[in-house]
Amino acid sequence: MATATREDAGGNLAELLARCAAGDRAAFRSVYDLQSARLYGIALRLTRQPALAADAVHDAFLQVWQRSSRFDPARGQPEAWLAGLLRYRAIDLLRKRGREDYGFEPAEEVDREPGPLDQLASSEQAEALRRCLEELDENQRRVVLLAFVDGLSHSELATSLKSPLGTVKSWVRRALIGLRRCLES
Repeated sequence: MATATREDAGGNLAELLARCAAGDRAAFRSVYDLQSARLYGIALRLTRQPALAADAVHDAFLQVWQRSSRFDPARGQPEAWLAGLLRYRAIDLLRKRGREDYGFEPAEEVDREPGPLDQLASSEQAEALRRCLEELDENQRRVVLLAFVDGLSHSELATSLKSPLGTVKSWVRRALIGLRRCLES
């Protein structure tokens, strides 16, 4: 049921992008509301810096507004197009930042207490999840990581893995069942 809703949202997203191309600000706001959190998560994984991730998302949405007429639903999913815009912006910002930092001495290491992300990475739950992911077969592990880390839909997974949609859905379902069993034991 959730898959159908996501696929319907993808069609709706393509329609919203077409309306953005015509200058519809309400459609642009809807695209932002639907996708900004997912894109921020991707940007944060790419940049590992919240401020830089926010800048990348801002720049990507500026490009969405300016270039939404370039989106072609026949060539791909709207979510993938948006993620591609974001990836390029994040990489550009990282490169630019690297050039700006060039020539300065590196900052002195500062002792700091572990933050929430450090605590999560070292927590028992994270270790249990890593262990359980390793117990999955390669296809199941790959679809879980692509779906829940990279944010790909079932149809995007099928395209990316060159596998039938039903097969990919089965891999995801079996992987989630396997993870649940492993984590509960």
